[in-house]
Amino acid sequence: MDRNPSPPPPGRDKEEEEEVAGGDCIGSTVYSKHWLFGVLSGLIQIVSPENTKSSSDDEEQLTELDEEMENEICRVWDMSMDEDVALFLQEFNAPDIFMGVLAKSKCPRLREICVGILGNMACFQEICVSISSDKNLGCYCTVCMIQTHLLCWKQAEVASVWVERIQEHPAIYDSICFIMSSSTNVDLLVKVGEVVDKLFDLDEKLMLE
Repeated sequence: MDRNPSPPPPGRDKEEEEEVAGGDCIGSTVYSKHWLFGVLSGLIQIVSPENTKSSSDDEEQLTELDEEMENEICRVWDMSMDEDVALFLQEFNAPDIFMGVLAKSKCPRLREICVGILGNMACFQEICVSISSDKNLGCYCTVCMIQTHLLCWKQAEVASVWVERIQEHPAIYDSICFIMSSSTNVDLLVKVGEVVDKLFDLDEKLMLE
């Protein structure tokens, strides 16, 4: 009786596939560079609609996230707590994408996620310094600035930079006063109070302005 032939020895193809898979990993993690690029590309499309859409569609602001897209961006939010991932995002200028969302998107959930990702990235000093050097931060909405300020002020090296940002945009004072006098969002009011307290610690002159 003939016996079944032995399986062929593992070839180079399998080894090459493993090498390719390893090359797709971000740093020492198992996260895929290719997948992350795909999510970032989708994020860019959200705030920069393709020219194939009608003009009325271009003018329409997205206020709700597609569930699948939200899940993917939330995964990036979780991943950004890893230093390898945060540095990879920084290397490919992902903070510019997230800040572009803050400047253009009208979707509260999307803005919240992007602030969260920036916050995770700001936990690492090198990235925090880079984010704080973006002078356009003063042009974003006050709520986003407040949250980003709190996250970056954890790094003492950039605290003075954020004080300068506020001094350069005095309209922020009026916005903060408006929030404190009219908002019913307890979490937001607590954050505003923390920002004001921190500002006065860093520069007492602000109390007179």
